[in-house]
Amino acid sequence: MQGGSSGIARCIADVRAAAGSTTFLAGTLSLKEENEVHLIRFSPAESELVCDGLFYHPNEIWDLKSCPFDHRVFSTVYTSGEGYGASVWKIPELHGQSNSPPLEQLFTLDEHTGKIRCVLWWPLGKHDKLISIDDRNIFLWNIDASNKSAKVMQKGSADMLPNLRGGSWDPHDHNSIAAITDSSLHCWDLRSMKKSNAIEHAHFRDVDYNPKKQHLITTAEDEFGIRLWDLRMLKYPLKNLPGHSHWTWAVRHNPEHDQLILSAGTDSTVNLWFAKVGTDDSGPESPPGSPTREEEPLLNSYTDYEDSIYDLFVVHIIGVVELLLAILYTVLWYMELMRWPDSTACDPRTIASQ
Repeated sequence: MQGGSSGIARCIADVRAAAGSTTFLAGTLSLKEENEVHLIRFSPAESELVCDGLFYHPNEIWDLKSCPFDHRVFSTVYTSGEGYGASVWKIPELHGQSNSPPLEQLFTLDEHTGKIRCVLWWPLGKHDKLISIDDRNIFLWNIDASNKSAKVMQKGSADMLPNLRGGSWDPHDHNSIAAITDSSLHCWDLRSMKKSNAIEHAHFRDVDYNPKKQHLITTAEDEFGIRLWDLRMLKYPLKNLPGHSHWTWAVRHNPEHDQLILSAGTDSTVNLWFAKVGTDDSGPESPPGSPTREEEPLLNSYTDYEDSIYDLFVVHIIGVVELLLAILYTVLWYMELMRWPDSTACDPRTIASQ
């Protein structure tokens, strides 16, 4: 890779707002060295990665998300003394200089008292709200980047639930999120901060909304692998995709082709699925009253890894950019690398096998 330095990377985020370029951010996690945020661009002409910026970050980065409507803005969750902190940052104008100027800290999310798990941006378009989740609470913030301010609008408590682990913001309804604990998934209404429907008695590791079909989610679980659900009928899953021989840690839909799903687990495997649900999304394909057991085709299984896999794109690229990847806890679809010009005429199985 041109430019950049080595470091232990835990987090990566695709910069969706960077129109016309394939760009992502990587955050480092180092106890001894200074931590950094790398702004990396893939150059298709030279088929190489270029580090466009290397920015000092004051703490170890445990979660990193790019703003979906401003390519220069991103959030981080980081260690802060004996606890955790969360901030929103802005990348300065670079103007071609070799030494990157400091990041601009727009504001901190400083109402947390527990361990902060993640920050969520609404994935579709500009939105003046932000979500942060810690062990016991969900915060809804009103943000104003121009005035460098963030104000808590709503706060929801986990009450008697186990500790929260993370969540996903519904792309079809900005008033709804799905939050996971060690043993359950609950949907929250952000207007009232009340819990609604839930999936109980499962050890959840990750959750992702279907980007194209409303009411559909996909979960990663220790015992059941990948399961697809209709939030209107949670008695049984729509699909089971067991596919992993050990715990399944992460799952993501392709943002353009929702039937393509990636899963990663502690069995050192990344699986690519073609998971088709019914056209009417009316419920499980099996007879009423029994869970579906049908496995959808496994398009590809990537097993050329020596350790547990938690992020397909970063693990694959890190060997090229010489960032010494340790453990990553999110799976990202790197959209530009999986996109094809005519989605109606191209077989997704062919693309996925390349």
